[in-house]
Amino acid sequence: MVKRRNLLLAGVGGATLFAAWRYSLPAASAADQIFKVAHTDAEWRKMLTPQQYAVLRREGTERPYSSPLNDEHRAGTFACAGCQLQLFASGTKFDSGTGWPSFWKPLEGAVGEITDRTLGMSRTAVNCAQCGGHLGHVFDDGPKPTGLRYCMNGVALTFASRAT
Repeated sequence: MVKRRNLLLAGVGGATLFAAWRYSLPAASAADQIFKVAHTDAEWRKMLTPQQYAVLRREGTERPYSSPLNDEHRAGTFACAGCQLQLFASGTKFDSGTGWPSFWKPLEGAVGEITDRTLGMSRTAVNCAQCGGHLGHVFDDGPKPTGLRYCMNGVALTFASRAT
């Protein structure tokens, strides 16, 4: 005779096994792609600061509220710290309250997106379309008009102000 408790335990066990299997599947990686700007690992290490290398090339994350770009409000453009491709216009930046520079829209063709299954969840990682550098993640809790929040690591970005 099947007891309700055994049925419940079997269901929980099955769901746990399914989740473990699903998140163990290999996700696409920017490292698997060919980009216009490419360097060897040694060249990237020479070109970037240790913190930039950890984020851009090893998909790390900087501490929240640690980037001066979080408080950057001048007119200008945010670019990739690895290759200087322009990524975001300052007019799309907003204060998300998360501690990382956030934008509601990238420049056309500036970023790529891949599935990130680290930390036991599925989310969308954002990389530079030109060099593949990891920039951060995009979430669907941003402001209008897109409803998106591109939550970027400030260390992965540079800023150039626009002359007024």
